[in-house]
Amino acid sequence: MTSFDRGKMRILSYSLELFRDRAEAGSLLAAQLLEYKNKQAVVLGIPRGGIVVAREVASFLNGEMDIILSHKLRTPGESELAMGSVSENGYLFLNQDVIRGIRITRAEIESEKAQQMAEIQRRVRLFRAVHPKIPLNGRLVIIVDDGISTGATTYAAIQAVRAEKPQKLILAVPVAAEETLYRLVRDVDELICLESPSGLMGVGQVYARFDAVTDAEVLEILKTYRVKDLIG
Repeated sequence: MTSFDRGKMRILSYSLELFRDRAEAGSLLAAQLLEYKNKQAVVLGIPRGGIVVAREVASFLNGEMDIILSHKLRTPGESELAMGSVSENGYLFLNQDVIRGIRITRAEIESEKAQQMAEIQRRVRLFRAVHPKIPLNGRLVIIVDDGISTGATTYAAIQAVRAEKPQKLILAVPVAAEETLYRLVRDVDELICLESPSGLMGVGQVYARFDAVTDAEVLEILKTYRVKDLIG
């Protein structure tokens, strides 16, 4: 991989190189975070796919692992387009360009926000029952996902963590569009991305295996890590 380093952002490659699966991507990402090994980092995975990547990173760093819950707000009639996002603590981010361009009403925004908050609360009840939330004040925090597309969900996650006043906040992902990274880097202390190929159409494009991750798989990972945290 060719290296890129400008200030607090590192992009390791601009070519499209396939990861075997999320576990391999997590292992490669963890290697770029070596300086944080044994530094009591809290690694936050964005469910569902991000939790698999986060498991590999947290294990390598001997850190704690948790989830950060945030959902994109779907644009009416164009569900793949994000008009914003909302996080577990209720932080709301709105993409004003999309909202103005499509003339989305306040009622449509509130309706979609209510639907996504209901799903977030369902996941809170499910996941927090086996893995209580880790306080982030004063901690070294690393947000991890399996990749970033529009960045709306990631932005909401970043702001939710920022509200808890971590000592340092890092965003680490296997893949993302460069323009998205430039928007997100302003709100973190450090950003690491393994590859940012031009013409990226979707996160799954860089994975040979990109199976859907179920709630049951997330629960199993959280249970395993909860036991590890209690023992160690």
